[in-house]
Amino acid sequence: MYGVAVAALGMLSTIATGLAIDAYGPISDNAGGIAEMAGMSHRIRERTDALDAAGNTTAAIGKGFAIGSAALVSLALFGAFVSRAAISTVDVLTPKVFIGLIVGAMLPYWFSAMTMKSVGSAALKMVEEVRRQFNTIPGLMEGTTKPDYATCVKISTDASIKEMIPPGALVMLTPLIVGILFGVETLSGVLAGALVSGVQAGASEHARTLGPKGSDPHKAAVIGDTIGDPLKDTSGPSLNILIKLMAVESLVFAPFFATHGGILFKLF
Repeated sequence: MYGVAVAALGMLSTIATGLAIDAYGPISDNAGGIAEMAGMSHRIRERTDALDAAGNTTAAIGKGFAIGSAALVSLALFGAFVSRAAISTVDVLTPKVFIGLIVGAMLPYWFSAMTMKSVGSAALKMVEEVRRQFNTIPGLMEGTTKPDYATCVKISTDASIKEMIPPGALVMLTPLIVGILFGVETLSGVLAGALVSGVQAGASEHARTLGPKGSDPHKAAVIGDTIGDPLKDTSGPSLNILIKLMAVESLVFAPFFATHGGILFKLF
């Protein structure tokens, strides 16, 4: 486990460069979307497409470092949790551990579904506000009046904070509930399952760059982009937080779980 911790530290030593690379992708993607919605010239759109393609490449590199470091850190924290909870062995064939594995493997997908639903809800609120401004502000459609930017920013900020409460509660409460009710063995299975299945997918986001614009395949790829963007920019990076935060919380409460956990098994 010492080697795993050192490897994780080595990957985290380049975190500043990784964050800068990772931030470039969404910025260039949004620039291309703004250029297309604003009806800019084909020459400008070609440049933003080139930047977007480079952004997808750099984002893939940054996310690779992020998920790799998160996996190593979570593995080291899992080893520390097993040691602190005084667990001699973690046997997958044991019913307690097997149940935890199934629940842990399910959590990243449940969490991803919640975050994707949050992205859709926030986007819908923004669309409704844009439609309201077009219908109520005179001259906005003709470009003679400036839109109300502050309201749009407020909607995005409020939605991003409120919509993250349920996923955050899922991450914070799961180790506590499992540790208290089922004990450290089941919790170790949950952590292992979440670590293994905590993966991300963003292949559909890049598919829209293929095929001529206006064709049926390109239209289908654009629809796929609406699914790929939340996976790539929201669900994927947040899964790194999920597996690390669950491991840290379990490590902090490990002595309590080892002493007072497993209430259900003690009763029955």
